[in-house]
Amino acid sequence: MTASRPFPQKILIYGVYGAGKSTLALELSRRLGLPWQPVDEMTWEPGWKEVPMPVQRDRIAAVCRRKSWILDGAYKDWLDVPLASADLVIGLDFSRGLTLRRLLRRTARLVSTGEVICNGNRETLGSVLSSESIILWHFASFGRKRRRMRRWAADSPGPQVLLFRTPAELDRWLDELSPVSSARPRR
Repeated sequence: MTASRPFPQKILIYGVYGAGKSTLALELSRRLGLPWQPVDEMTWEPGWKEVPMPVQRDRIAAVCRRKSWILDGAYKDWLDVPLASADLVIGLDFSRGLTLRRLLRRTARLVSTGEVICNGNRETLGSVLSSESIILWHFASFGRKRRRMRRWAADSPGPQVLLFRTPAELDRWLDELSPVSSARPRR
């Protein structure tokens, strides 16, 4: 991003579970004053009931019609929607070891504290040990998401793609952004 060009206003953050998508979305929202829309809030209802895919697509499309937004992820069934309007894709292509450690640490904290994470939902030991476990999703999606991000970075026909392979690379990029604004993050 150069001083001569305005910073992108529609940002998709993409990566595997545990990469830090939501953490980065919150940080960018604070720094840039762009509204962050947590994807989990649009895709999960109370009781971990998945929102029907057509409704998810409609919700995501409504966000993507706004003049500015940050999304902290994308499901394959509606990935085309934010890609069609994003100005920037930030790919968090961190190692499996790092992302799995982060995911395990976060999941253990959420299970032990009972913290509410989206729409009244909580991680429980039962959910972690189920066939729908976020840990299993991590293993199932890691290679596919990594290949997708790398393909976008190598030859994106759509939005600009920034691919970060380590947290240090991401931190250096963040340090180059304008100072943290006093604006509060918007949702």
